[in-house]
Amino acid sequence: MKIVYCTDQVYLHGGIEKVMAQKINYLVNNGYEVHLITTEQKGKPFCYHMNDELHHHDLEVNYDRKQSYFTFSNFKKIPTHFLRLKRKLKEINPDIIIVCNYTFDFYFVPILEKKVKTIREYHASRYYTSREKKSTLKKIKETFINFFEKKYTSIVVLNKDEEKYYNTNNIKVIPNSIEVTEENKVDFAKREKIILAAGRIAPVKQFDHLIRAWEKVYNKYPDWNVHIYGEGDLGLKRKLENIIVEKKIKNIHFKGVTNQLNEKMNIASLYALTSSTECFPMVLLESLSHGLPILSYKSPHGPENIITDNEDGILVELNNINEFALRLERLINNKEKRKEYSKKGYENIKRFEEVTIMKKWEQLFNS
Repeated sequence: MKIVYCTDQVYLHGGIEKVMAQKINYLVNNGYEVHLITTEQKGKPFCYHMNDELHHHDLEVNYDRKQSYFTFSNFKKIPTHFLRLKRKLKEINPDIIIVCNYTFDFYFVPILEKKVKTIREYHASRYYTSREKKSTLKKIKETFINFFEKKYTSIVVLNKDEEKYYNTNNIKVIPNSIEVTEENKVDFAKREKIILAAGRIAPVKQFDHLIRAWEKVYNKYPDWNVHIYGEGDLGLKRKLENIIVEKKIKNIHFKGVTNQLNEKMNIASLYALTSSTECFPMVLLESLSHGLPILSYKSPHGPENIITDNEDGILVELNNINEFALRLERLINNKEKRKEYSKKGYENIKRFEEVTIMKKWEQLFNS
């Protein structure tokens, strides 16, 4: 079976890229012929390991990622993108095409290949867009998107809470998976007094909430540190760093991008998540697989579908910084509770094991 993945690039670290790499490696290892089509890889190496048997094709459209896809400089590249994609798909002659990004591939694929089975993966929540006031323009855009979604053989979302936001009957729910190994288990006694957070520096991640929660408790725990990993919006990062400096908040650090997040999880004592919305964050799966207790907002809709409250972590009312700080302090003070959560995390993560979840994908392909 020939499977094609369409995306923009796989040189920047991100959840979509990591999940896609995992799936591609699994499928290649299990006998599938997998092709990856990108629009702007620019000759850069993959940010995550990809099996050498993967067939990679870069269309070299090279959209300007600093601008909207709908600006003139990007819009004029659409015909080139369309024609190159059409030629490449004809050359590959796939059985299934999977679109997992937010570029023009979404509109092209179901039109270009009417005889091929097509799948659109969604990795973000529609919680907020479903609640915002709709202008006439936004209503037209939604109708336009819905028209194309119905053209796909299947739309795949990450949890059941997302199903209600789609006006189509071709929805499948398949969560993200994680590779669970015995090597992930670490001696709890070796964990250091580190609170870990990770993700792109973007408003949705609300790292300012974590900073303000830490501000309320750090004076009592001078031997504890908060480490935030990730890069993104440089302007926002400067604003966050300014808050830390102005408030004279100690022991909280932006650590940049790392290729060793798993190792960081093995030595940390807590994982903190303060996002305004999360669909199904890989970082929470990774935390549980490393026995890392989690303190998280009830960010629609991911954390509640991963964390078992008061069993392998704690869920806090969304945007309640005071409650988050209170729960954080309780966990810092209660080593036995953290140890209990750590043990449960190793057990509970098994429902998201790679083999279990990838069987759902194979069933979808075979259907």
